[in-house]
Amino acid sequence: MINTSPPELPLALNPPQREAVEHVHGPMLVLAGAGSGKTRVLTTRITTLIERHGVPPDRIFAVTFTNKAAGEMKQRIGRQLGRDPSGLWIGTFHSLSARLLRREAELLGFTRRFTIYDEDDRVSLIRRLMQQRGHSTKMFPPRAVQSLISAAKNRMVPPSELAAGSPFDRLAVVAADVYAALGPALKAANAMDFDDLMLHPLTLFREHADRLRAYQQRFGFILVDEFQDTNKAQYQLIRLLGAHGNVCAVGDDDQSIYGWRGADVRNMQDFLTDFPGAKLVRLEENYRSTQIVLDAANGVIAENTGRIGKTLTTRRRGGETVTLLAAADERDEAEWVVRELERRSAAGEWRYAEMAVLYRTNAQSRALEEAFRRAGIPYRLIGAISFYERREVKDLLAYLRLIANPSDDEAFLRAVGVPRRGLGDTSLSILGQMATQWSKPLLATARAAPGITELRPNVREAFRTFAGFIDGLAEQAGGLAPADVLEHVIRGIDYEAVLHAEGPEGADRWENVRELVASAADWSEEVSDDPEPGTPLERFLAEAALLSSAETVVGSEDGVTLMTLHTAKGLEWPVVVLTGLEHGLFPLARAEEQPDGLEEERRLCYVGLTRAKDKLYLTWARARRRGGELRPGMPSRFLKGLPPDIVEERRTTSLWAPDWSGGQAGRRGEGQGAWRGSRRSSYSNVPAPRAAEESQDTPRYVKGERVRHRRFGSGTIRGLSGVGRDLKVSVAFDDEEVGEKQLLVAYAGLEREWESA
Repeated sequence: MINTSPPELPLALNPPQREAVEHVHGPMLVLAGAGSGKTRVLTTRITTLIERHGVPPDRIFAVTFTNKAAGEMKQRIGRQLGRDPSGLWIGTFHSLSARLLRREAELLGFTRRFTIYDEDDRVSLIRRLMQQRGHSTKMFPPRAVQSLISAAKNRMVPPSELAAGSPFDRLAVVAADVYAALGPALKAANAMDFDDLMLHPLTLFREHADRLRAYQQRFGFILVDEFQDTNKAQYQLIRLLGAHGNVCAVGDDDQSIYGWRGADVRNMQDFLTDFPGAKLVRLEENYRSTQIVLDAANGVIAENTGRIGKTLTTRRRGGETVTLLAAADERDEAEWVVRELERRSAAGEWRYAEMAVLYRTNAQSRALEEAFRRAGIPYRLIGAISFYERREVKDLLAYLRLIANPSDDEAFLRAVGVPRRGLGDTSLSILGQMATQWSKPLLATARAAPGITELRPNVREAFRTFAGFIDGLAEQAGGLAPADVLEHVIRGIDYEAVLHAEGPEGADRWENVRELVASAADWSEEVSDDPEPGTPLERFLAEAALLSSAETVVGSEDGVTLMTLHTAKGLEWPVVVLTGLEHGLFPLARAEEQPDGLEEERRLCYVGLTRAKDKLYLTWARARRRGGELRPGMPSRFLKGLPPDIVEERRTTSLWAPDWSGGQAGRRGEGQGAWRGSRRSSYSNVPAPRAAEESQDTPRYVKGERVRHRRFGSGTIRGLSGVGRDLKVSVAFDDEEVGEKQLLVAYAGLEREWESA
């Protein structure tokens, strides 16, 4: 019996937060603005359901979007309760779905030992299917095919509709053909990919109504964090499990930034329709940022249409103005950012660990990393290659997967090549043909290799020996901890010697192997109160497959954080720098070609702005090297949403181009500013320089004149050619290693030597 007496709530909750926590029965949509304390609301709500309303923890199904967030929330709930919330289902959609499917796999034609394929595994399988079906992997890259299939799955589009929707698109036709073969191939391998983890529960509930009723009764309360990032399949799962109506969805339509991987911001609007009578609670008080930061964010996001609507406010009035920097190019931009952060740190205002530099694309990190290294300033790069994506780790995990699931052909193909056993493509192709002919997995076919006369005797023996090695480990694995199974594999293939034979890089890889064994040992130390079905090895592999690459860190914990805007979601720092605010880069050029693409890019900008607590820097460059060539840049259209009175414009000393604002850089509120542009312009709201202005501002040089380049140093002009923006100079630099170079004046950032003295 659920206790309906009023809960005793923390005094720290503001009225809207308290309203969200006090609500018990019936649907509720919590519109939670950035920094508005939604995690406190979610954890307090779960604690209140358990402690004050008598809801058993195992009747609560709580979804978060990262494993890290799930772990932190569970710890907070445990602290609030004063005990572990035993039985509580809390995790990502994928981890909770995998947990459910382990219990129900047989009803879908799988065993509970199924493997979860990551993107590399799926691409490898797709490549094999394409080759089997006669599709060119050069003309139609397997990763492009995989991307189309994944997008279709996220939208719950079947293969027939994928082909019918684009009958003249050869890539779509090929993808549809492979898509149709992919499901049976995965089932034959007793494997699921990430998209299947969302689709198979829907199939289960559609085909087995009794299982749906059982889970609806078990999970009497559903909570979903980051609801704006749900895709169609995830929303359908919530609708099915939450048919009783006790669903609390928490999200922010202004922070929906994952449309490219299937997220649909319309789910928030649909929730209000699909759950009649749903309570709508707005959390609009921001506890993170100054009012100036929020004014910047509110101004930018106001340009979007179709929002449910909210305006962030804070009690932190005032704050530092927003600094908007115009730089010459990406190197100039990076050097200015590094100098500025070094200056603020040296002044004792903020530590490096309290600063972050955010960018739209991973490629932008190169210039920044170089600048930080040259200056000797510590930094850490977030979202670098995941530990579990490293070659040596994937090699060993392939062995473990094959031991746990003998039908996993992708694991077989990876493991059989490590170490080299004299098995080339021809031998593997023959084995694959026989596996198809016999309708057996590759491992079972390898056991029977002595009977395959098309193979050379030494190859037959190599396959038979490998299969025997795997079978021997599989017999022992059921009762062993994952770390022990790993040790048997490592010794059995003498992997240490294999890696050390690669030289210094191999030694580093060996350290990663030891770390993998340590992580497996650590995993065994944690005892779950509600263990998954299957052996410890199977459970370890399931968790390893679901770890996010964005949760990896490379570099100094005490350094400046570098990461993409997508990775920064949910985080905060006192000082934030948003770089590369140029048309074509942010927003990306392709965004304007897609429905709602520009609005999602603007939401991404809003996410970046609201990461800052105290100080916000925005930077753009007049030129940037992209795709191997130097391209001119114009200020992002997003900058025009900034209130002029909160912006301080700055320019680097090497900025050569005309000042489009018609005013002196660095003064607040003077003119429109280059970043604000003309309201009448239809192209990025940025006017092009007038011919008269361009001719007046174009640098004039003469042969024999001394100039200085910030990278190449001093030199003498030997020749000139072209006019206006196409003016080129040949400069013989004093540094003999640099020699003579031809430079485009508009982008070279040259200074007369007397000007730079």
